[in-house]
Amino acid sequence: MFKNLRRITDRQFWIDCVLSTAFIFALILFGGGIFSAFEILNPIGEAISDMDVTDIVFSKLRKDPDAHQNENIVIVNIGDLNREGIARQLEIIEQHNPKVIGVDAFFRELRDPWQDSLLMTAMNSVENLVLVTKLNQYNPDRGVFDTLETSNPLFLENAQLGFANLITPAKEQDNFKVCRSFSPVEYTRKGKQQLFALTLAENFNPAAVERFYQRQNPVELINYGGNIVRANSKNSGFTNKFTVIDWLDIFEGNFVSEVFEGKIVILGYMGSDLSDTSWDDKLYTPLNMEYAGRTNPDMYGVVVHANILSMILNGNFIDSMSERMGILVGVILCFLNVVCFSLIYKLLPRWYDGLTKSIQLIEALLLLLIVVLVFHFFSYKLNLTLGIIAVLFAGDSLEVYYGVLKNLFSKEQRRLLFQPLQD
Repeated sequence: MFKNLRRITDRQFWIDCVLSTAFIFALILFGGGIFSAFEILNPIGEAISDMDVTDIVFSKLRKDPDAHQNENIVIVNIGDLNREGIARQLEIIEQHNPKVIGVDAFFRELRDPWQDSLLMTAMNSVENLVLVTKLNQYNPDRGVFDTLETSNPLFLENAQLGFANLITPAKEQDNFKVCRSFSPVEYTRKGKQQLFALTLAENFNPAAVERFYQRQNPVELINYGGNIVRANSKNSGFTNKFTVIDWLDIFEGNFVSEVFEGKIVILGYMGSDLSDTSWDDKLYTPLNMEYAGRTNPDMYGVVVHANILSMILNGNFIDSMSERMGILVGVILCFLNVVCFSLIYKLLPRWYDGLTKSIQLIEALLLLLIVVLVFHFFSYKLNLTLGIIAVLFAGDSLEVYYGVLKNLFSKEQRRLLFQPLQD
């Protein structure tokens, strides 16, 4: 066998390995085009794109990590309160000297003059107030958003702003897709815009925000650490990592004064009360216990912002392999498999199908396991998707290369293909 090994690993062998690797990636690109070209396959493609093996870490492996505990963040439910009710909430909370108050709600149009006046007065009395904005109509040619949606200008006199847009695979953020990442900074025609959670963090701990910006990542993965258990007990095994107060408890004084003092307070919608399981302003997250075939969205938008804020303040970041490095690793994995399978094809042709499929299955499972374990223990996301796909394509694709493609370029083999059968 070793004599045959030295004989077959000649210059042509390595040329075939390189060409067949290129052929496999061409098939992968063609297969990806098939999903997008045929409408009947779109649901399959969307389902695949909405799954991530690292979701298993959040939903199944992590055991309520204390590293995500942040007593400096208080979330207050605004429920179905009108503007007068929200104004009263702001007045009560501001009396207890919070460091900053963020409101994850829009007040786009003027309505009842009396209520609008009360809300405007309450907002103007808050020492540090942050309101959300929304980026609309991205212009890919200029790399900016054409419009910035805000509350009515009358409510902005004393407010800092931060956009609430989060990244999901959905065409519209309101559609139900998993939210795993966010963009810290975007640009509009008016200039640089900052994420809502970052603006809150800047008011509380500017040094933490400066450290965050030193990472210089255009997109960051969200290191989720907590949810609102009472509203999502069936969807998340994590307990509360933030202090959560319902709207009625604010009015009835069911809290101690110290709960707000010097803290970050975020007002937002979490159902008509905390026992409500409303789907309004709710997203899927990796904390969802059903990481495949999800049924109910599991986290309110205001809680997603709180998780991002906690991650920034605690410095619990997730690093990830770059796209270029992922492609390079995928090419290397594919090439190594092609070399191995080519040797099997030439030295053990009768064993080829059984051996290659066994190797592919074991290797793909090992790579998935490595991705999960590295993410779990080191908070580092390996980008091995392309490599795993290439491994799964390699065996059968290599047979096509040697059995069909290579023979098409051989005059003798083409003659044998079209030669009449002998009686």
